[in-house]
Parts: sequence; C-alpha cells; structure tokens
Amino acid sequence: RAVTVLVIACPHALGLAVPLVLVNATAMSAKNGILVRNREAFERAKSIKTIAFDKTGTLTTGHFGVQRIYTDSIDEIKALGIAASLESLSEHPLGQSIVEEASHRKLQLSKASDFKAVPGQGVEGVVNDRHYRVGRPEWVEELKLQFPPALKKGLQEREARGESAIVLMDDQQVLALFGLADQVRPSARAAVVKLQKMGVQVVMITGDAEAVAKAVAGDLQIDRYYARVLPQDKAALIHRLKAEKPTAFVGDGINDAPALSEADLGLAIGAGTNVAIESADLILVKSDPLDASYALKLAKATYMKMAQNLFWAGGYNVVAIPLAAGVGYSFGVLLTPAIGAILMAVSTVVVSINAMLLRRTRLSD
Repeated sequence: RAVTVLVIACPHALGLAVPLVLVNATAMSAKNGILVRNREAFERAKSIKTIAFDKTGTLTTGHFGVQRIYTDSIDEIKALGIAASLESLSEHPLGQSIVEEASHRKLQLSKASDFKAVPGQGVEGVVNDRHYRVGRPEWVEELKLQFPPALKKGLQEREARGESAIVLMDDQQVLALFGLADQVRPSARAAVVKLQKMGVQVVMITGDAEAVAKAVAGDLQIDRYYARVLPQDKAALIHRLKAEKPTAFVGDGINDAPALSEADLGLAIGAGTNVAIESADLILVKSDPLDASYALKLAKATYMKMAQNLFWAGGYNVVAIPLAAGVGYSFGVLLTPAIGAILMAVSTVVVSINAMLLRRTRLSD
C-alpha cells in the first residue's frame, strides 16, 4: 500500500498542468502575431473589462487620406487629376495624400508647368493650358475669388468633423474641395465590434480636438472617448480607468510608454517606437488592433485550460491516493503498484492532451 501511494502521489500531472498550457499559449500567440514579453501580465488579461486605444497610429494609420470630394462646375475625376498633377510637384504631406488618391484611382496625371509653391498657402501652376491653384481655403478670401455655396457647405461639414480641407481654384472661383483626415485602420471597426461582443468596454484616448475625436469615435461606434489628452496625462487617465475596472491600454508612441506601464495589460503596436515596445507586456507584431481582441480571447482560453488541468490533477490525487491507501478494500477495490503507475501515467497524458487542445481555439471566431 505504501509503495502504491508513493507511485500515485508522484506530482507529474500537477507539475505539468500550468507550464504545458503556458507553452502552448505562447506558441499560439507568436503564430497569431502576438509576442508575449510578460507572461504574468498575459495571465491577468483574462480579467480585462476595459481596453483603451490611443487614436493616432493605433486605431488610425497616422496617414492622411482623401475622405470626400466636393465639386462645382467640374467633374470629380477631372478635379482630382488637376489637383494631383500640381501636388505631385509638392512635398507637403496633405498634397501627397491627393496624389495617392489619384494613384489609387489609376488616373493619368498631366504635366504641370510654371509651378510655384506659395508659402503658407499652397501651390499654383498651369495644367492643360489653364492656370490653377491648390491650397488652404483661407487663400480664397485673400485672392477674393468666388466660393460656391455648395462647396462652402462642404467646408463647414468637413470642419465640423475636425478634418483638413484643400481647395482647387482657377482664376475666377473655387472648383473643388477635398476633405482630408487621418485614415482609420481597416480592421479597427472589426476590433471594436469583437471586443464589445466579448463584454469589454472600448475607450479611445487622443490629444486631438473634440471634433476629430468625436468623428473617429462615431465612425468606430465607440461610446466613450477622451479628447485633448496631453501626453503626460495619459497615465493618470489609465490610473482612473483602472480604479473602475481592470484596464488594458494599446499604444505606439513614446508618450504612450507611461500609460502602457500603468495599465493592467500594456499592448504595443509593432510599428511603434522602441520605448513603447519596451514598456508593453504584449506586442502586436502586425500593428493590427484586431489582434488585441485575439490576445484577450487567448488569455481567457488559457486560464480555462489551466483551471481544467489543475482540477484534474488535484482531483486525481484526492481520489487515487485514498484508494491506493486501501480505503476501498472492504468493497473489493485494491490497487497494486503496477496499476498505480498506470493511473499516474494516464493522469499525465490527460493533462498533456488537454493542454494541446488549446491549439484548437479559433481566435478569429
């Protein structure tokens, strides 16, 4: 009986219950583009109820793009082609976004002549034997040109959304208006929907103006957002959110590092700064906010597997050790050392197989 008890009490299953699950979870994380820098924080991810995203570079690409084109007395494609022809000779980032939009639509640009950059206003030149200007809306007033009511209304709409605007003019009037804004990452909307379905509150934090924050939050259907947050105030804001619920923070910049350290779980965008990456617990290699939802789902699945393994390993010892000691003798149940060895091996196999089943978790569902 003593030998059987010693054989069955061998703590193989109990010792493997957690490490095997963590090894598989780490492997799955890496396979899905999530690097685990702090395994302890990864285990805490199961209890996250709020996740805060920095806007620029995380939910958005940090790169301006054309959101809307308004025209008057000219075709939209023609207006875009003329503006891109002039801006192709400029180095201004807003101008380059117009060139990229024309390239995306596969437009053939015309050769511009007499090109001139006007500091603080825009650019001008001749395209198809006609003089045009592309620049700030304020330039229109200075030149005392006509601003059609439809385009002026479009300007008000873009400004209400906190977007930048560029106008195309000839020598008489404004012909077109381009609304430019920081582009939302394609997967950001899916990430917000998935997190909300998981019961996690999504919060957006940005240093941008209220109008910009409201527009992006509305686009992503985020109910709670904070605008005009100074870099040094982000960590304090995360501290307040932590006091309400366990909170994760996703960021990419140098000024996000204190907030990443303050959060219960810090997730850094792979394309972010080295300081942010060093301050984070998890790194989203593909710079995809959707991976944040995968990380939380995997963390919950990992915790469940660890609990199952510990329950099995502990329950096995609670039942098997008394049987090995002979409590079932009066009922005709008597375990030999050989049977005890088989049971000990089976418990280890069960724990190992259950840990491997973690790999069947479909994070994208």
